[in-house]
Amino acid sequence: SFAYFTIKDRLPQILTKVIDTLHRHKNEFFEEHGEKGVEAEKRAISFLSKLRNELQTDKPVTPLEDELPDAALWNQYLDYQRNLPNGNGEPSWFQSPWLYVECYMYRRIHAALAQNPPIDNFDVFKEGKAQNFFESQEAIIALCTYFQELLKNIKDLDEKQLQEELFKLLQVSLWGNKCDLSFSAGEDSSQKSSPLQSLENMVPYILVNDMEKVWSLLVNAKKNRTEISNVRVDMILDNAGFELVSDLVLADFLLSSKLADEVYFHGKSIPWYVSDTTKHDFNWTIRQLGSANHMWMSRCGVNWEGNLKKGVWVFRDHMFWTLPHDFSNMSEVAPDLYAELQKSNLLLFKGDLNYRKLTGDRKWEYNVPFHQALNKFHPAPLCSLRTLKCDTQVGLKPGQGEQIQASEPEWMVSGKYGVIQFDAGL
Repeated sequence: SFAYFTIKDRLPQILTKVIDTLHRHKNEFFEEHGEKGVEAEKRAISFLSKLRNELQTDKPVTPLEDELPDAALWNQYLDYQRNLPNGNGEPSWFQSPWLYVECYMYRRIHAALAQNPPIDNFDVFKEGKAQNFFESQEAIIALCTYFQELLKNIKDLDEKQLQEELFKLLQVSLWGNKCDLSFSAGEDSSQKSSPLQSLENMVPYILVNDMEKVWSLLVNAKKNRTEISNVRVDMILDNAGFELVSDLVLADFLLSSKLADEVYFHGKSIPWYVSDTTKHDFNWTIRQLGSANHMWMSRCGVNWEGNLKKGVWVFRDHMFWTLPHDFSNMSEVAPDLYAELQKSNLLLFKGDLNYRKLTGDRKWEYNVPFHQALNKFHPAPLCSLRTLKCDTQVGLKPGQGEQIQASEPEWMVSGKYGVIQFDAGL
């Protein structure tokens, strides 16, 4: 399975890169923290080498030994895995649910640094995220330029034209999800060309396309809004770099077109899945744009800084996003977050990991309804924008998956296909 390939090849590659990154920063740690920095780097590397060995030799998954706030929840989850009626007793790297051990690896990477001050705040994935951003410059310039031109006459657009622009930017945000560093095991995955030029050609690759439903939800919310009720959209973010910029453009469009009054962004509280967006990445990206020497890029950055100051954009991170639970457990494990999402008119879930957690990462029949696979996770109407990078997909028409499978055996994991999949909730 693709899961097997991930655990056997991709995850050890990612760990090797992390170890290499720490090696390369040895002098920097010494300059900043003296011998203490070098000692901490050695300890972190030995912790990670041990982790890589455990993974490659299929050792049992061990409880977390750090004092971080989520450690107890992780260890409870390990107990839950141990006691599954159809499980193998002691969970190990190759004998456990893929979602669980993959999340667990990233949590252990975090522990390797968190337990070793003074380098405990070092993000081992930061360079890769920055590189993806800089190598996607042309695409970012093209997108910012397009968007700033659009803003000049957004007031004059009729409903049909607004709908067309929303559809374009939803698709840019969807295909932005191809730029995923955990998928490429940290190899270059930047967006080189203008994402707008190829949208037409990409439409046949959107297997479920519920853009009309998203549009009518937003239009109705706008019509029914009152003095006291704002239309709120929440984006559960995925990757930093080009994908994040495509999400920010979409969010700005929602505000500028008055389809939404406020946008809440949900990111990760610790470095996660190589390129996932943390608060630092979010702020860094907006600052980079604001200080760029390209007129439209910097205009975007400055405006977005303004949106944050005015409070119409809000960034939130929550420990739940970096736990191994799928989202059907959210109301139980993180009732505060579930209650927060219930305030939203529309939840936009970006990317593959969010899709796996929405659907419980199971090997569903392709035509099982999305609503059913969500397993009672319905805080608010939601839409998944995701390119396919793992073996789970629901909500297809009868025969649709089998037909593609016949000509393209790798269709579920190549990132070539995408979905814009909507669920209206209860």
